[in-house]
Amino acid sequence: MVEEHNTIEEFQEAPPHVSEWRRFWRVFFQRKIVLFGLIVLALLILTAAFADFLAPHDPYRGILADSLEDPSLTWPWGSNGGYLLGTDIQGRDTLSRLIFGARTALLVGFVTTFFAAFAGILLGLIAGYFGGIINMIIMRIMDALMGFPLLLLALIMAAVLGGGIQNVIIALAVAILPGYARVMHGLTLSIRENDYIMAERAMGANNLRTMIQHILPNALAPIIVLVTMQLGTLILAEAALSFLGIGIKPPGAAWGAMAFDGYRYLLSHPVLSFAPCMAIMLVVFSFQLVGDGLRDALDPRLRGIL
Repeated sequence: MVEEHNTIEEFQEAPPHVSEWRRFWRVFFQRKIVLFGLIVLALLILTAAFADFLAPHDPYRGILADSLEDPSLTWPWGSNGGYLLGTDIQGRDTLSRLIFGARTALLVGFVTTFFAAFAGILLGLIAGYFGGIINMIIMRIMDALMGFPLLLLALIMAAVLGGGIQNVIIALAVAILPGYARVMHGLTLSIRENDYIMAERAMGANNLRTMIQHILPNALAPIIVLVTMQLGTLILAEAALSFLGIGIKPPGAAWGAMAFDGYRYLLSHPVLSFAPCMAIMLVVFSFQLVGDGLRDALDPRLRGIL
């Protein structure tokens, strides 16, 4: 009788079932700073999408008569008025180039992440699932690539391939690919030993079905967090390449190239460098905030609680 009473009390004290989506959103937004990061990224995406309508001037056309104009709030902006963030040495509007630079940063970040994540996940999944000689060959190649720092490897690749947005994407994708392969490899080694994978094999499921329908979905949470954090790193790396003159070719608008062009006038016109550097810092910081929020929300140790 006493045991039955204790069982009833334990059953009554069990925590209520919480929807996975409800738990995710509650944990994700429990820190207000994550909301700040989301707002910044939403504004960045909108700015990049509607750059043609938001930019007050042509970012590639300079007016030498307006060279190195100081920032001004005079309306209308232009040769008859002022420029909100001033102009560079060629008379190009800094604000317009900053807006179009957001499009360049997002294009490089998302396209590079897509190709690197796709190739890295595929290689890591194959190496971890099959093991043996396949695992050794793939992971030793990844180890060799990881022996180079990300920026150094990207510099070498970009120097070999040349400048331009396509070559920058290739260089950065190769540089970050080993990270995705290593993470996916470790997750696959862990997941494939679970009982449900062994049961799937016992029922005669083929390797492709097991990898795609069972291993990959259970490894997505850490990959999503890695993708989010890598986006900020890629934008920073692209800015570094452009700053060094290996990235986006002129007259393309890139934040790193704008910072390089403006540092020579740091004392007389500091906004030429400060504006793109602040944009880089804010975007990278926002991606890190969102990545931290996703990591907490997708942590399996928090499932079932609010």
